Amino acid sequence: MSSPSSAERPPHSALARLGTREGLERTHREIVEMLAHLHLLIEKIQVRGVDAGVRKLAQDICLFFDETACPHHAAEEEFVFADLLDDGEPELVQVVKRLQQDHGWLEEDWIELSPHLRAAANGQAWYDIDVLRSAVPTFTELYREHIALEDSVVYPASRRLRHHRDSLRKATAGV
Repeated sequence: MSSPSSAERPPHSALARLGTREGLERTHREIVEMLAHLHLLIEKIQVRGVDAGVRKLAQDICLFFDETACPHHAAEEEFVFADLLDDGEPELVQVVKRLQQDHGWLEEDWIELSPHLRAAANGQAWYDIDVLRSAVPTFTELYREHIALEDSVVYPASRRLRHHRDSLRKATAGV
């Protein structure tokens, strides 16, 4: 998966593009794909060590989580979660708060994983395969549960809320 280089990277208005329903859902699919690449990376390191292919894969994974997954969370907070928290439906607020907490845990997990991945990406031998082997399954499981909850509960609720608000605006504009 290719990502723009930092020289080609768009300004923060990209956050607004990530905030579209299609952009958020597309990023979920990309995250699931990148999690599979992360598991593949560990297998490759265990079998053949760090070669050019492993370095490239590690670089792609780091770039993706730094420049796509983390901004995706910020977009969710701004464009999805805020409206649902403002709406105040108690059960939904509880789900959103759990997802916000997940964002923190995912960030902490990434902070633990990323130095080892960056070391592999740079061809440095100090990465710890045992840390990767133990941390990646937890990171993956949390991400998958998180995405499933967003896709099954939060995104549909957000669509209903926006549709309801749009309908109210149209009704009051016609009065």
